[in-house]
Amino acid sequence: MLKGIFNICMSEAVVKLLQDKGLLIEDEGRKVMFAKPESSKVPLTVVKTDGSYTYDTSDMATLKQRIEEEKADRIIYVTDEGQSTHFKTIFSCGEIAEIWDRSKVRVDHATFGVVLGEDGKKFKTRSGDTVRLADLLLEGVRRAEEKLKEKGRDQELTAEELVAARDNVAIGCIKYNDLCHNRCHEYMFSFDKMLEDKGNTAAYLLYQYTRIKSISRLGGVNEEEVLQRAANEPLVLEHEKEIKLAKTLMKFPIVIERLLDDLLLHSLCEYLYEVSQTFSEFYDNCYCIERNRETKEVIKIHYNRLMMCEATARIMAACFNILGVKPVSRM
Repeated sequence: MLKGIFNICMSEAVVKLLQDKGLLIEDEGRKVMFAKPESSKVPLTVVKTDGSYTYDTSDMATLKQRIEEEKADRIIYVTDEGQSTHFKTIFSCGEIAEIWDRSKVRVDHATFGVVLGEDGKKFKTRSGDTVRLADLLLEGVRRAEEKLKEKGRDQELTAEELVAARDNVAIGCIKYNDLCHNRCHEYMFSFDKMLEDKGNTAAYLLYQYTRIKSISRLGGVNEEEVLQRAANEPLVLEHEKEIKLAKTLMKFPIVIERLLDDLLLHSLCEYLYEVSQTFSEFYDNCYCIERNRETKEVIKIHYNRLMMCEATARIMAACFNILGVKPVSRM
């Protein structure tokens, strides 16, 4: 109730502002406002014929409130592509009414496309209903557990580790599958492709992360020792694959800066996959821990390469965190 009263008060204030500025036009009993011609030819309906307000009114009012009261320096609207014309009109009218000054406040409309089923049609249940997120997550959990058991992980992991791996893989895969596509385009949803443990999928990347984190541990080297050496010793890179990995890791700040500007998260997913692939090349060509072939005894530890492993894991963890994907220690 309080929210409704608040919205009415905000709407009344913005209507008065627009009327005082002479920006509202009577149109068959409605009060409308036109945007700049290059933005939209469809006017905002600010007051309906019965005197009530519309979504147009409340969107103008909230734009005003976010700028003037919340002192926002950047506002991001996230909706489907079908709302593009509406928000172009809102932003244009906001400028005309001097509610929004683009030189002082950045306003973005981050649109997303339609999710399609494997039949190429809008993603729905068999009965034609909209798919509920809760049902989607439960199905993901069920399938993730099946996949893990198919690979015998239930024989290697404790019951607690299996549950953690199942839940994080399922939810992580659903999130990653959505974010790895260009948000402006439609994409096809497939549980089978989403849970594949190869290619640019969360399942593959989470496995790679756990593999990287295990390298030092399996060699009997604790993480603290690697970090201490990284803080006190120079990092010497000689092999071409070491240098290639270092250059890839150094791209991270650039990727983040671009992401903050264009809000296209699929570029971060592409970078995360590139890091994983480049690390595989490094690991296949550069021994981190050398062992006696017969006794398996550790005979040499390349700490500079373990530092590269730790740096890679940290960059991957940062990417996962931004994407809302939670890695696990074992899977």
